[in-house]
Amino acid sequence: MSCSNEVSKASVASEATRSVARRRTLVLPWLTIVPFLDAMAAERYRVALIFTTSPVSEMEGNNPEHPSARAFVHELRSLGYQEGRNLVLERRSANGRFERFRQIISELIAQPIDAIVTVGDDMALIAKQVTQTVPIVATVYSDPVQTGLVASLARPGGNITGVVVTAGPEIEGKRLQFMREALPQLRRVAFLGLSADWDTEFGKSIRAAAQGYGLTLSHAVHTPTSYDSAFEAILRGRPDAVIVANTPANMANRRLIVDFMLRAHLPVMYSRREYTEAGGLMSYGTNVPDILRRAAYYVDKIIKGTSPGELPIEQPSKFELVVNVGTARALGITIPSSLLIRADQLIE
Repeated sequence: MSCSNEVSKASVASEATRSVARRRTLVLPWLTIVPFLDAMAAERYRVALIFTTSPVSEMEGNNPEHPSARAFVHELRSLGYQEGRNLVLERRSANGRFERFRQIISELIAQPIDAIVTVGDDMALIAKQVTQTVPIVATVYSDPVQTGLVASLARPGGNITGVVVTAGPEIEGKRLQFMREALPQLRRVAFLGLSADWDTEFGKSIRAAAQGYGLTLSHAVHTPTSYDSAFEAILRGRPDAVIVANTPANMANRRLIVDFMLRAHLPVMYSRREYTEAGGLMSYGTNVPDILRRAAYYVDKIIKGTSPGELPIEQPSKFELVVNVGTARALGITIPSSLLIRADQLIE
């Protein structure tokens, strides 16, 4: 009995020794890994995304409500950047107050920041004035060489690179052409845009196209934060159709615009699919969320050491025509089959 107890005690002691050894085997490698993981977590990159009009609430979270912000965040994640681990994403919006661009950018560069992504021509130009060192990834609507933002598309130079959102002013004439095909009896058209939009190259392009087609074109002027007077002008003018300018302000207020046009029973040509997805009749233009995906690609290149001035500015090469056939039926419009077969997407 005593011998048996001694053997039992020895067995327990031996097992305890093996257990400790196993724990050491497991713990020691983990102690080696932890500092490595801590080092990764400690290296956090700070990136700023600034919108002109859309509220920050639409930009927040891992799956933002705003389509472009969502595309940007998702693409950064696919490239290995995750908030809370190795990324701090500073979201900002001017909320339609363009005079705040300079203040927002100045506040961002006062802290360590690895890259700033801007939206629109005015914000990019102000960013260039505020800093010549912090990398800027600009998504712009006009030719950045003509506006003086960069020296050339192939070699921008300085601290700025980015992506052009639109192909050029001639796209406005293409939108008007599609509207004429959908509405053969088209005679009067309203152009919804800011006062400055009328005299830009895009405004001049649609004015020239309307004149060439023998159409009467009126300008329904709105401000970045108010559409009341523009909507009243459209109701007074009773146009056959409306063309909505491709601006950040209009995009931010797309639901307001689409709802008004539907209530007024007006066919409208928009610049982006988000409008037609919200109930608009037609859209023709670039896929802007794709533009923000490319902006994330530029941010990745800059973080990894490439100078922004050496990254060529991209121009869009793909355009999509989207038709909401459900809205066409509600408006009593029969879209010609010749136009439908050319559409990239039909929305029911």
